[in-house]
Amino acid sequence: MAKNIKRPKGTEDVLPKTVSRWQTIEKIARETAENFGFKEIRIPTFEETDLFMRSVGETTDVVQKEMFTVTAGDSSFTLRPEGTAGTIRAVMQNGMLNDALPLKLFYILSCFRHERPQAGRLREFHQFGAEMAGSPLPAADAEVISLAKSLLDRLGIRNIKLYINSIGCPVCRARYYDSLREYFEGSKDKLCMTCQERLVKNPMRILDCKSEICQEIAKDAPVITDYLCEECSAHFAKLQEYLQLRGIEYSVNPRIVRGLDYYTKTVFEFVTTEIGAQGTVCGGGRYDGLIEQLGGPKTPALGFGMGIERLLIVMEKQGCGFMEPKKCDVYFVNMGEAARNKAIQLASDLREIGYFAEFDLVGREFKPQMKYANNIGARFIIVLGDNEIESGKARVKFMETGEQLDITLDGSFADRFDEIYYEKLLDSIPETSAMKALTGAAEEDK
Repeated sequence: MAKNIKRPKGTEDVLPKTVSRWQTIEKIARETAENFGFKEIRIPTFEETDLFMRSVGETTDVVQKEMFTVTAGDSSFTLRPEGTAGTIRAVMQNGMLNDALPLKLFYILSCFRHERPQAGRLREFHQFGAEMAGSPLPAADAEVISLAKSLLDRLGIRNIKLYINSIGCPVCRARYYDSLREYFEGSKDKLCMTCQERLVKNPMRILDCKSEICQEIAKDAPVITDYLCEECSAHFAKLQEYLQLRGIEYSVNPRIVRGLDYYTKTVFEFVTTEIGAQGTVCGGGRYDGLIEQLGGPKTPALGFGMGIERLLIVMEKQGCGFMEPKKCDVYFVNMGEAARNKAIQLASDLREIGYFAEFDLVGREFKPQMKYANNIGARFIIVLGDNEIESGKARVKFMETGEQLDITLDGSFADRFDEIYYEKLLDSIPETSAMKALTGAAEEDK
């Protein structure tokens, strides 16, 4: 017997019974981003490996340990581990920096990192992200943070804390690196091998190490906020002023450095205690040097990424509301070939005006068809047999109350069903029918 093939470790199947939960987040994320003036962008699933080496940083865990990379001839490609680098590459390659600035983009995409799978952290995971290019002002930082906060609020998530920090610019960070190297030098031999390399190349990465030993050594390390230059300090102070103006609560956490090298100045995280150690549901910040680093003009930019799997975990634990899966509007129970043909025709007519209509496709008898219609939650049932075909009339059964109404099977069928549906289920009427009803009412008012 052939061995069953299973999904790869660290991936998940999203089944029809739960996909509406994903659609809830995606729908609200799109609407919220558009309310802030952001437009959707879609980028390739893989990029040239060098893009991530140059942007994410050679000293990060992502580049050193977690990337899925394949070599084809002289080319090396990597499945995207995050969304910012690919988005900025697309912006530059397609000349979007010549458009009116600031440029505001959002995306919903899958990312890939080869790490130990655990709750809220998979090898294939999904992100909603937003990026803004063209503004150096702290007002832009507050705007991006406000977008993230607005989305979390609209999803109904509670008990999320915002932490902010500034990791400075290359000028003040150089002084901070010197201080960190001096601090860690005495404990150099106790650091993990990765952090011993970081001590030379990028000592701030040590603060982000997952090793308990490195974390213990780093707990009394100098903090970046004591080394900010005048410009970075003023930027950070103004950001806090704008957050207060918007009524957004926050805490300054000088230990936040984020896991990617391209960040400058503002960094932030939205954190919950409800999903264990993987409590960060959103993280981002400013990356003013990234576009120039990738060969573009000097352009300030910033953004964030929000993990959809983590949002789902929090929303489920907190009992947040999700969209209901779309229900069958009408099921045609048909007996005999003529009735089946009529069901096909009538279902097609209703589908064309926006209804979810079904009929038997597996040859069930009458009672099994009725049972199936009940199991799928059909709102209405129409029974078609020889008598109904001969008379040109049938009965519509409203399953919620058991009420039955007559309906003709001629050219007026779709309009009559539209009226019945509108009368019985105003709150869940399809958009096409709702618009028709509203238009008709407006005409009558005239």
